[in-house]
Amino acid sequence: MITKAKNNQTGARRMSRTLLTLLLLTLVMLGGCSTKLKFDGEPTEPLFIGERIIDPGVQPLSAASDPWEGLNRRIYNFNSHVDRWVLLPAVRGYRFIFPSPIRTGIRNIFSTFQDVVTFANQLLQFRPVRASQTTLRVATNLTFGLLGTIDAATALEIPKHQEDFGQTLGVWGVGQGPYLVLPVAGPSNLRDAVGLIPDWLLRSYLWDQLLSDDDGYTAERNAIRVTLEVLDGRDRVAFRYFETGSPYEYELVRLLISTKRELDVEK
Repeated sequence: MITKAKNNQTGARRMSRTLLTLLLLTLVMLGGCSTKLKFDGEPTEPLFIGERIIDPGVQPLSAASDPWEGLNRRIYNFNSHVDRWVLLPAVRGYRFIFPSPIRTGIRNIFSTFQDVVTFANQLLQFRPVRASQTTLRVATNLTFGLLGTIDAATALEIPKHQEDFGQTLGVWGVGQGPYLVLPVAGPSNLRDAVGLIPDWLLRSYLWDQLLSDDDGYTAERNAIRVTLEVLDGRDRVAFRYFETGSPYEYELVRLLISTKRELDVEK
């Protein structure tokens, strides 16, 4: 009886080892099939390679040239703090002090002056049709629009264009260059950062001609103008730092800005 019980135990252990071996072999075979599926004797590509997940026509988030990424990220974070603690509270105060109709009038005035900058860049880009349309817009808003406070040109369906010297350089064949985050001004690139200078000089010259006087208050008027221009510019932008819902907000903004500027030049 003892010998028969031992034999039964030995047989059970052998059966267990045999079943375990078969189970391991099955798992190995299944693992091999999941990594290399064969069709007509040839291994196929893995199912989840990047080319299968990302459409070939979609630009990856890292496509933009960003050799100064470390510095750009620090400036981006700095801008987020300035925006949160300075600009947005100032915009809320601006909205509280000035009702919507007055803010709209201020916005229209700045837009009319920007149209003059657009006109200058359209001439540099040799686009006479667009330049004539912008000239008509400025003339209409300065006359029928009560010195630009009312956007009469849009009501008359006169096309509005947005051109700057960065786009002009792009039309001339100058590439965007490295991605660049400017303090306070925000995301840009090297070409557009350079292009800000002539646009700013032209706009400042126009305002100086309008606001200058012999009473000694020209600097004060310009300070008020710059403050209102900054507040109006921030008021019209809905973007809020770190509220996009994406863990890759920096890369996403970089891609969107780079793509937008390419389209601005091509349009």
